[in-house]
Amino acid sequence: MERSMRLVSAAFVLILLLAATEMRPMGVEARTESSKTVEGKICEGPSTLFKGLCFSSNKCKHTCRKEQFTRGHCSVLTRACVCTKKC
Repeated sequence: MERSMRLVSAAFVLILLLAATEMRPMGVEARTESSKTVEGKICEGPSTLFKGLCFSSNKCKHTCRKEQFTRGHCSVLTRACVCTKKC
């Protein structure tokens, strides 16, 4: 019984760690596009027009373009539409 509780606890902590790595603050943040090009920063933020869960990155991309972003993709874990553009 004690062994199974440890296994359940370890699995729960692993799930929390995976969820924490995918979640980002709500807002626009900047990151570099590659380590070689420092001047090419990419700003990203959640789409405000996209409704529901995101399963089609193509639909997300078109919605992001309406919001003055250049690209968009579906977040793997949270299934949110994330828009990106150069800062």
